[in-house]
Amino acid sequence: MLKELYIENLAVIEKATIKFTNSFNVFTGETGAGKSILINGINAILGQRVTKDIVRTGADKAVISGMFTDMNIAVLAKLNELGISLEDGQLFLSREISSDGGSVARVNSRSVNVSVLKKIGALLVNIHGQHDNQILMAPDEHIHILDSYADDSELLADYKNSFRELQDLARKINKIKISAGKKSERIEELREIISEIEALNIDHEEDEKIEEELDIAKNAVILSEAVYSANLLLSGSDEITGAAEIISEAAGNISPYTDILSDLEPLVARLSSAGIEISDIADELSSLLESLEVDPKRYDFLNQRNDELRRMKKKYGPELEDVISTLENSRSELELLSDEEQDLSELLSRQKELLAVTTRKAKALSDFRKEAAQRFVAEVTGELEFLNMPKVKLVVEQKPGKLTVNGMDSIEFLISANVGEEPKPIAKIASGGELSRIMLALKNVIADRDSIETLIFDEIDTGVSGRAAQKIGMKLRQISKIRQVLCVTHLSQIAVMADNHLLIEKQVRDDRTVTTVKKLDFEQRKYEIARILGGDNITPLTLENAEELLKSVE
Repeated sequence: MLKELYIENLAVIEKATIKFTNSFNVFTGETGAGKSILINGINAILGQRVTKDIVRTGADKAVISGMFTDMNIAVLAKLNELGISLEDGQLFLSREISSDGGSVARVNSRSVNVSVLKKIGALLVNIHGQHDNQILMAPDEHIHILDSYADDSELLADYKNSFRELQDLARKINKIKISAGKKSERIEELREIISEIEALNIDHEEDEKIEEELDIAKNAVILSEAVYSANLLLSGSDEITGAAEIISEAAGNISPYTDILSDLEPLVARLSSAGIEISDIADELSSLLESLEVDPKRYDFLNQRNDELRRMKKKYGPELEDVISTLENSRSELELLSDEEQDLSELLSRQKELLAVTTRKAKALSDFRKEAAQRFVAEVTGELEFLNMPKVKLVVEQKPGKLTVNGMDSIEFLISANVGEEPKPIAKIASGGELSRIMLALKNVIADRDSIETLIFDEIDTGVSGRAAQKIGMKLRQISKIRQVLCVTHLSQIAVMADNHLLIEKQVRDDRTVTTVKKLDFEQRKYEIARILGGDNITPLTLENAEELLKSVE
């Protein structure tokens, strides 16, 4: 559960530390006070995408940190898989967003990739925002909602493996089913490519070796003169005393006196070593000089070979490795096309078998969904009755169709809001308030099947008022008995149900807008509820009504 949230320099929030209870936490405040910023902050530590625009103007970076406790088995298993240990039973997720757009993610002070935050966050918190209602408006999403309730992940994963194998097989078959004319042309083209490249018998990195040898050959005269001069200075000649002879003579001059002056002995040894090294270098220079003699035939061959390799790289490159890869790929494709009759027969037989297996799995998945849909309808209808929608009739319309990645089913939720009316698609007849309550009902029945401890509802009350709003508040309070609930609301009927009421307030300090988050006691809650009920014009009557609402919940 989320026990504490620390925010620094996030939009208009300069600095705030927010503590949460394990049950029902509610945020209220005037429109524009910054309630959505808190949700953005929580999203940030859950690994969601953030931009540099959320950094407070003038600040170098924004910092958000969340402390979680009482992790469930799924979270602990994921942490163990990622090699992350808890600190005194606590888990810290943090995110730093720089004003230049950079981002740093940490888990228990250890830097991690943002994707790690996302994997952990998905097991810690479930956020429901206004945009989630749009899922109900998109029939393609309904199948995922039903699957979440049905808990058919093993069946679905098994089916998807077979379906993807079937897709891969179909692609291979389609590739082989090239028209006879095109196949013949392609085979001839491949043979020409293979013949042309094979004729050159190319070695890996051969072009680099040839260019290096050519460079030496082109500079042979200059190199020979340099090597000859170096060798002459070391070895000497009839006219010139070489370095080797000079060193030998120097050693001979001082060696007779080593008995008299012992310091001369190591110097004689060093001169002898230097003389040997100089002689070795001179011998290698002499050998190198012989190798620099350019063979005209070899030089012509290198130029011709270099031109051939350049032509191949221009045609099949840009690099020599690309030419070699073209040869290997052409051989593989030619082999595939040449053996296609046998392969096609085998693949078609395999496709027939796999299609039957995949269809059976799709049917089993469909039957599982059909049985789950009956329980789903019963549970959601019960939730809707409690949420002041007793006349609503929910239908899960399940139609068979062609095989897709999700099976053979087309799933759409239909509702009838009034007695005697035929169920119709939610997208066509549900109001904003009805969508909010339907989504809450769905969230509640699905929540019973997962282990996520923290549920966040961002303005679940959109389009709702009166008795319906009160029922939503009661439902959230009921959920908070088994899950931690955080809720952003504008309605008093929901706010009074919380056991931890947090006020988000916008103020101006030193010509800067600052948002603060404050926990309210009973008296402060009374004034905030009165403000929600009657606006800024708080009267004794609205205060009395607010107090009555709060006490009625207690």
